[in-house]
Amino acid sequence: MGRFLPHPDDVAVELIQRPSPAIPRQRLHAVGLGGVACQSPRAWRQGSAVDLHIPSLGASARYPGYVAWCRKVESGYRVGISFTDEHALFGARMGEQACRIERYCRQHDDAQPTPLQFEALAREWVARHALEFSHEAFVQPARD
Repeated sequence: MGRFLPHPDDVAVELIQRPSPAIPRQRLHAVGLGGVACQSPRAWRQGSAVDLHIPSLGASARYPGYVAWCRKVESGYRVGISFTDEHALFGARMGEQACRIERYCRQHDDAQPTPLQFEALAREWVARHALEFSHEAFVQPARD
C-alpha cells in the first residue's frame, strides 16, 4: 500500500459515507494506491467506502476511497483514506496540493493577497514542494 499524505488540520475536510459496500482489509491492502490522512470527529470502520470532500475547493472536490485505518487521537480520530483507482488518486493529489498552497499563502500574508501575490506564492510553493506530490512519491512507502 502507498503512503498517506497528512492533510493540513487547519483546512476543513469532510468524510462522507458512500452507499458502496465495504472492501475487505486484504483486498484494500492489495489494491490501495496511496492516500490521505485526515482528522475526523468520529471513528470509521476499516474498509468503509467514503468520499473525502474538501469544501474550500468546491462541491466537486470529492474523492472516493476507503478507510484504510482509524486511530484515536487527542482531538478525535486520525483516519487514513486509501484510493483504489488512478482517477481518484490524481484528484486527491491535486486537491491536497491546492490545500497546501492555500495554507502557504495564509502563512505568508496576514491580509487577503491580491491575485498576483497569490499566484507568486503559489509558484513559489510549487517550486519548493511539487516533487513531494508526484505520482511516484505518493504511491511509494515513505522512507525514514
